Order: sequence, then structure tokens, then C-alpha cells
Amino acid sequence: MSVSRPQEAVPGPSLLEREAELTAAVHAVEGLRAQEPRGGVLVYRGVAGIGKTALLAEVQRLAEQRGCSVWSARGGETLTSVPFHVVRHLLQPALTTTGTADARDLLGERYASVGPALGIAPPNSEVKADPQGVRDGLDVLVGRLADAHRPLVLVVDDAQWSDLETLGWLAHYAERGSRLPVLIVAAYRTKEASGETAALLRRLDGAAGENAVALSELTPGATARLAREQLGAHADDPFCREVWAVTGGNLYETVELLARAREAGLDPVEESADSLRPLIMSARAPGLVERLMEMGTTTAHFAFAAGILEADISLELAAKLANITAEDAADCAERLRGARILTGDGDEPLNFVHPTIAQAVYRAIPRGLRTGMHSVAARRLTQAGHGAAAASRHLLEVPPEGDEDLVAQMRAAAKEYFLVGAPGAARRCLERALDEPPLPTVLAAVEYELGKVIHLSDPAATVAHLKAALDRPGLDHEQQADAVFLLSQALTHNDQVSEAGRMVAAAANAAPAGPTRMRFTTMHFLWEGILAAEEDGPGRSRRLAEAADRVEGRDTTEQVLLMLRAFDATASGEDAQVAVSTGDRALVNGSLPAGLRWTDTTWGFEPLALLALGYTFADRLDRADALFTEAREAFTAAGWSGGHLAFANALTGYLQRRRGNLERAERDLRESLRLAAQVGKGLPMHWDAACMLIDTLLARGHVQQAREVAEDFGFGPPYPSTIVVPDAPSVRGRLLLALGRTKEAVAELEAAGAALTRRGRYNPVMTPWAVDLARAVAPEDPARAAELAAFARRRAERFGTYTAIGEALRCQAALTEGPDAAELLRQAVRCLEASPCKYEHAAARVEWGVAARSRTELERGRSLARACGADGLVATADLALANL
Repeated sequence: MSVSRPQEAVPGPSLLEREAELTAAVHAVEGLRAQEPRGGVLVYRGVAGIGKTALLAEVQRLAEQRGCSVWSARGGETLTSVPFHVVRHLLQPALTTTGTADARDLLGERYASVGPALGIAPPNSEVKADPQGVRDGLDVLVGRLADAHRPLVLVVDDAQWSDLETLGWLAHYAERGSRLPVLIVAAYRTKEASGETAALLRRLDGAAGENAVALSELTPGATARLAREQLGAHADDPFCREVWAVTGGNLYETVELLARAREAGLDPVEESADSLRPLIMSARAPGLVERLMEMGTTTAHFAFAAGILEADISLELAAKLANITAEDAADCAERLRGARILTGDGDEPLNFVHPTIAQAVYRAIPRGLRTGMHSVAARRLTQAGHGAAAASRHLLEVPPEGDEDLVAQMRAAAKEYFLVGAPGAARRCLERALDEPPLPTVLAAVEYELGKVIHLSDPAATVAHLKAALDRPGLDHEQQADAVFLLSQALTHNDQVSEAGRMVAAAANAAPAGPTRMRFTTMHFLWEGILAAEEDGPGRSRRLAEAADRVEGRDTTEQVLLMLRAFDATASGEDAQVAVSTGDRALVNGSLPAGLRWTDTTWGFEPLALLALGYTFADRLDRADALFTEAREAFTAAGWSGGHLAFANALTGYLQRRRGNLERAERDLRESLRLAAQVGKGLPMHWDAACMLIDTLLARGHVQQAREVAEDFGFGPPYPSTIVVPDAPSVRGRLLLALGRTKEAVAELEAAGAALTRRGRYNPVMTPWAVDLARAVAPEDPARAAELAAFARRRAERFGTYTAIGEALRCQAALTEGPDAAELLRQAVRCLEASPCKYEHAAARVEWGVAARSRTELERGRSLARACGADGLVATADLALANL
């Protein structure tokens, strides 16, 4: 079979010495059209004027020649504050092209979260979009567009001026290594990026690998070739060397200098070389501005107005900014086109010929005039019905002067940005509003709104802003209660749970009797309940039980109180029927009540998660499954695919672990950790998912994999200040036993038992330290082992679930020999076959088969273990069968 070789790219005048870069582009484009298409990333970087834009234009031409769909967009220096600006320009045309599927069909369930970011749907005031969810939704959209328009090339110029939301998505998409026929081509200036933008560009470079190319200046030979092409073959060597010397090989300056030399009728010989330096000065920023001013004040002001708008410049709006008539504006535009400053005619929007020109013009605007034009632009956009978000980028450039209208507009813009999944942009707007500053009557509200915007991304700053809001007058009762809750949540996420508890306790004591005090009291129960250690756990459980007995579940506060009581009853090892019936009282017709759904922010997801975990450990797996599935669907539909979806995957994964579907559990839990890694490190969600995964891998018999997960995530003391489900020290003790580190395991399990007993946590399934400690000490201290096993059985019988009792019987059997052991295991099997937990049933079957030397039971146990994915248990059964 013959293999076609990519054609060599033939550079044009502005592409000299770019053969290697163009050949790389050809290979990348050909890869899109291979029998097994592959996507990729190309990045070109260099100083301003080095030729990036010309190179991207040639890549587009090459791609279109080869049948690719090519969409392009460009960043803008004054547009970096507009979230999703570049990606909107990149993808919006595809969503309105004839023959393209309807955007709703393309986005499916993600339309509500991604549509607003793309500007094709209004923000959903009910649900805010999660930034990671928007990025994931854009991935899905590009994949579906690639299917419809394959192969697909996405080109982004001036990426150093891209908005952070677009650049974050590009880096995220590029790093994932798309297997789709999608090629991302980006170019950026190396000296004009800093902070988060620079970090994202480095990630883009890393994804491109060897296809991230630093462009170099033209050599003297290439400069001479250009000079002779533009000015005539008789251009002599001294003249050409001077062209190179004054431009430094910068492509943009070289082309501009040669154009000006041609316009001036300069003879390209040595005698004319001294005229080149004055000419190049007129092409650089100071000379360009001087030339612009020479065209007259009206034209200069029109150019300044265009610089304020920068991209897709409306002739009408530019005329209003320059305060001139439409006819004068048209004349100015024509003069600026003739001077190679602007391009675009007829009905097309105006644009600057080159980003360097746009930058020079904008920076030349006198500060006072620039401020005034931004202010007018904001007002005109608002009057035209474009909304506060469209005006906000201009208002960000207006100096503070106590303008209450500006504060109102920035607050409105922040709300819109927050809803479309751009909390960073919302934060900038609210911080700008605080700089104004707001009137004392609204200052607390702005602090509160800023705290809400950043509470999931910057707990420390959230604490500062919400404390400031609560210290000032101006919040109504509902806002005050919400601010206290958000502040307590931020403190918890900042590993300051004790302070969160003290704060809401103080708020409860200070509030008058009534709904607000009840809400604060319930908050206190919530944060105390998720503390890993507390001074009086049994006392709190009693107070919680008494409070829950007095309510009927008539509002969300009472419903949350019942949810907390249900979980506490489970964790304390009370009768499981009490826990389940209490949880049921919090529901409405078996479903979550209005105002307490997974994406509602008034109470957060913690009470719902605790309720579902209570059902999980009380053997009501169907009820827990319905809640966990609803969580994952709600977070996905809302676009909350960061920490929220990570936690939802952990919950659904652990539910499968309890069911005994171990392979599926492992997949979900690994996905949870993958999602959590995108949010940060060392967060509570990491602990839960890692703990659940280690527990699952131990059940599968994959001990070394469990050890690797523990090492990767630092799973060991010191433990977080919040609870981990299942109990982290108990699971680590089990891991140490499996690794043969018995002495360490005993110390870990003894410490776990002491801490849990002090706190009144006796659920033998959620906190299984006693059964593992009994097995660990049995060889050296059988009497103590028997006491521990008896303790576990008493607690299991008090809790009353088949799983708890069956596991306790298995533990006692492990400490017994002969017919007594076989009888205990027979009883364990009878309990566990009535339990929804298949793995524990399989383990009991195999152990009974071994103790009774029963081939039938061993084979049944092995079959169950194989269905669970419990490879270690299957191996145990195989060995026992071989020895019969």
C-alpha cells in the first residue's frame, strides 16, 4: 500500500524562513485526515511583529485546501476581562451555520450550563454554572462539532490577550489529548503574559510538546529577499543590510518599512540607507501616533474610539464615542483604511490591520480621554439594551469616584457572570464595585455578594468578606442567615470546623426565638456532626434527638434537622429502624423536598449527602441509590463537574461497593479522584474518595493497588478535622493488616476505637475497627480478641441490620475452631444472604465452605465472588477447592 507524503509548504513573502513551522503544520493537518485521524496542538510564540499572524493565516489556508473546517478567533488587549469572549467568537458561527444541528441538540443536557457561556442562551437564574462543568460541556460540543465538520481546525491568535475562561478551556482540552480530528493552533506574544495567563500558556505549550515553537527573527538574507521583492531586484546589499539593522529582523516592521520606502519612492541603494531609520520611526508606536495626529483631530479621535472598542468595531458606536456625525465617521474610516490602520468596509465591522497598531493606538489615548470614552461606551451599550455585562469591561477602566450607578451595574454584571460559570469575572466586577466605594447602605450587600461568588474557590478571602458583611448594617434577616451559613461553610472548607461551630452557636444564642434561631441551631448541629472529634459527642446526639423529636418537617430547617438526626442515629449505632424512619420524615412522598435539592445553595449538599449515607449503612441501598443518582444527574445538568461531581461519583461508587459491585465501584471512585484532582489537593473530597477506593480495592483483593492509592494521596495521619466515610483510621488499619504490618495496624485500630468510643460512634459497618482489631490481636491475646468480637456483636445486634450482624458473626467465627466456627458462619450466611451487600455474603459463603469443607458452598461462594469482582476471594475459594 502506497503512503502519500505531505506536500511541502511554499512560503509567501511574509513567510520566509518558516519552512520548518509550515511543514509541522502540514503534518498536523494531514494527521487529521489520516485513516485513523488524530488531533493535536500547535503553538507559535514570539515577540510582537515576529510573524505569528501571517503564519496562522497560512495554516488556515493549508487546512482549508485539504478540506478542513477552520474557525478562528483573536484575543484583544482591552477584552481580557470579558469571560468566554474568544470561545464565543470561535464557536458561535458554527452554531448558526446552515446545516449545523440545533445548538440544543448539540449540547443536550448541557445546554442550560454551556449555552449562556456561549451567548446562545440566557443565564439560568435558578442554577449557576460550574467553571469545570462549562469546560467539560465545551469539550462535548467540540466533539460533536468535529463529527459534523470533520476534520476541524481551531485557530486562536493573540492568546496572551485571551480571557482566562477561554484560555483555561483551551489548556484543559489540549492536555486531555483529544482522539478526535481536532487541531488547536494558537499563537501568543512571549513578553505580554503574566500571572494566571502565563501559567495557562505554559500548560498549552506543554500539551503541544515539540510542536510549541519559538519563532525567530528574519535573517539578513531573508530581509534582502523581501526588500528586492518589494522594491526591485536592483536593491543593493548595503541598503538591504540597513533594512535588517533598523528592524532587527522583525517581520511586521520590515514589511511596514518597505511599504513606506515604496510610497516615498526611495531608491533601494546605499545612498538611500540613511533615510530608513526616520521611516521606521513612523511605523513604530510613537511615529504611528504622530502620523495619526497629523491626519487631524477628528480622525485621531475616531481612531481612539476604535481603540476603545478594539474588535468588531461598529461605525455607529465609534462615531458616538468620538462625538462626530456618521458621515464624518465614514470619512475617518476611509482615511484610516488608506493609512493601513483599519480594515473592513461596507457592512463589515472595522478591525485594526494588526494587533500592534491596535495596541499603539489604545495606549496613545490621553488618560482623561480614555476614561471618558470608556464611560461613554458603557453608557451607550447599556442604552442599546446590551446589559450590564457588556458594559462592565468599560466600567472596569473608569477610576473610582463614588458612583452608585456604577456599583449597581457592576453588581448586575457580576450576577450574570456568576450564573454563566465565570466566577473570576464576577469577582473582578464586585471588587471594582468595592473600590468605588458603595454607599454605606449597600456596602454590606456587596461584601456578601462577593463572599458568595468566591466561597468555593477562595475560602480564606470568603471568610474576610463575609465577616465584613456581617459586621456592617444593611443585610436583611435572610441575607444575614445565609451569610452566616456561607461563612461557616467557608470555615469548614478552610479546615476551621471548630470555629464554624462556635460562630453559628453564638449566632443562635444571639437570635430571638423563632425560625432564624432554629436555622442557626441546625447549622450548629451540622458542623458539629461532621467534626472528626468533638468535646461531647454523646451529649450532642442527645440534644439533636430531642430537637428532632419536636419537629414535623414543615420547612427546610426542620427537614435538615431530621436528616442530621437520621445520620447521627446511624453513626451512633442506634436501632437502624429509628434512623430510617427519621430520614423518611425529612422527605416528601419519598423524594427530596423543594428547597432541598442537590443544587440548592441555601443549605448546600452536605445534609442530603449525610441522609443518603445514613440510608447506605442502614442497608436501605435502594433509597441511597436514588439520592446519589439524583445528585450526579443534578450536578451534571447544572454543569457542576468540579468538586460537586467528584463527590457525587464518590457517593455512587461507594454505594456500588456496599452492593458488592466492586469493579464498577472502583471505576466511579477513580473518576471521582480524577475530577477532584482538577479542583485542588488535600480537600475533604480527596479523603472520602481515597478512603472509599482503598476499602474497595481491599475487598477486591488488590492490596498493592490499595497501598499505591494510600501513598499517592498521603492517606494517613494527620487526618482531616472533618469526618471521613467510612472511618479513615479503621480503613487504614485494615490496609496495614493486609500488608502484614500487624503491629502498626493494632496501634492504628486501637487509636481509632478510643476516638470513636469517646465520640459515641458505634456503627460496626461504618467504623469497623473492632472486628479488624479482634483478628489482629487474636494470635497473641485470644481473650481480648473474644471481648472485642463480643463487643462488635452487641453493637451489631443493637443496630439490627443483616449486614452488621452477619459481619459480627464472621468475626466471631474467625476466632473459633471446628463445628462452632462452621455454625457461626452458617448463621452469618443466613444473615448476609438477606442483606443487600453481595461481597460480604460471598466472603461468608467461602469461609463457611472452608470451615465445613463443603465443595457446594465453596463453589457458590466462588461464583458470588466472581460476580462481585472480588479477585482475592475467588483465589481463596480456588485454593480451598484444590485442597479438598
